[in-house]
Amino acid sequence: MSADQSTGDVTMSAEQFAALQEQVAALVARVDELEGQVAGLTHSGEADPDVVLAISAAVAAYLGKRATVRQVRLRRGSSWSAQGRTVQQQSHFVSTRGSR
Repeated sequence: MSADQSTGDVTMSAEQFAALQEQVAALVARVDELEGQVAGLTHSGEADPDVVLAISAAVAAYLGKRATVRQVRLRRGSSWSAQGRTVQQQSHFVSTRGSR
């Protein structure tokens, strides 16, 4: 394989081009396989019973009495963690004058 610095053109032999095509085909097949696996991972809408049990135990310990968990929603957002980071970052003093 050679490259022309002035135009940016790349030339390669037929063997190199065939090898490149094989690699691209293998990568496309791998991406298709992984996308299929990810599609199968969609959540069923129900929480894991062990998670519900742990939440129930935490609520009971907090309230001091037995409680029934009526609903558990799975959330993908990061607003809670983003808010925590913002508060933490705002709590630090930043000097703008270069003095310490």
